[in-house]
Amino acid sequence: MKVFFLKKSTLKLLAVFVILAALCTVNISGLPVASIYFGQRLKKVPIYNVQTDEKKVAISFDAAWGADKTEEIMAICEQFGVKATFFLVGFWIEDYPEIAKKIADNGFEVGIHSNTHPNMTKLNIDQVKLELTENLSILKECTSVEAKLFRAPFGAYNDNLISCCEELDLKVIQWDVDSLDWKGLSGSQLAGRVTSKVKNGSIVLFHNNSDNIIQGLKMVLEDFKTNNIKAVPVGELIYNENYTINQQGTQIKT
Repeated sequence: MKVFFLKKSTLKLLAVFVILAALCTVNISGLPVASIYFGQRLKKVPIYNVQTDEKKVAISFDAAWGADKTEEIMAICEQFGVKATFFLVGFWIEDYPEIAKKIADNGFEVGIHSNTHPNMTKLNIDQVKLELTENLSILKECTSVEAKLFRAPFGAYNDNLISCCEELDLKVIQWDVDSLDWKGLSGSQLAGRVTSKVKNGSIVLFHNNSDNIIQGLKMVLEDFKTNNIKAVPVGELIYNENYTINQQGTQIKT
């Protein structure tokens, strides 16, 4: 019988791999955290999309500057029987309180998008909490809505930000389909980009005051109607309990 001896360093390395493998199978239900190790630590991941067999996607609009097209966006959505999610910055709500209230009153979902639109990964924890709580307060005062969803400015996030959101019972929402409407794409270019990339469970990112959002949105919703794709608010697409999130940010029902 042959006996193999392993160095202590090798044994330690094997032990680490066993522990990591076990942790990666843990079901962290109810928290927007991926059970994936990046290097030596567990990294928290927001929701980019949802695993589902249903032909449904979420439509979302970030509102930080300008509001000229917001009411027409809502009218187009209503025309197609669609409700979307608007992520509102605090100073935007203060600049356009009547429109913010109209969004909520018309049955659209509202989430928060920070108070001053900073890169929140560059803030300390106290600053992050202030950005979130001020935005929540301004939104509730204007619309009476207690937001449950948050989207980070520039899509920039880290563990501190997600942890703060968890403490405030906020789910952090990213996207897997970027319309790139902020780049000044034409309506047809915008629509072509979205309809070619969208899949079951996608979250689509638009901006409420981009150059050709009106034309592009009409084309997107026409395509969805033709292909029997249901567009819903983010809150109706995502799972609120018994789920995990994988390394790619896909929320999976458990």
